[in-house]
Amino acid sequence: MNTIHVRKNDQVEVISGKDKGKRGKVLVILAQRSRVIVEQVNVIKRHTRPNPQKNIKGGIVEREGSLPSSKLMIICPECDRRTRARHKILTDGRKVRTCTRCDGVIDK
Repeated sequence: MNTIHVRKNDQVEVISGKDKGKRGKVLVILAQRSRVIVEQVNVIKRHTRPNPQKNIKGGIVEREGSLPSSKLMIICPECDRRTRARHKILTDGRKVRTCTRCDGVIDK
């Protein structure tokens, strides 16, 4: 099992590739393949056949494709810049991820 530095519902920014600079929320994590699906990033088109039993209309459907997790950086909610995450234990005993720039807490 591969560990990935981003979690579901994190705000991330793409740092390389055709979608460089785009920001979005992490929707799905595919840990076995070290890939992540991000909202409104890496949009692909699929030609879909209609299926009346599942209420699927046919045609060209746009959806998000997966990205390698190494192409993403977490956005700090406090300083609103992309950053690396550092782990820190708070005084109440919780282990949280913090921003390396402003030392703000990334986890809610």
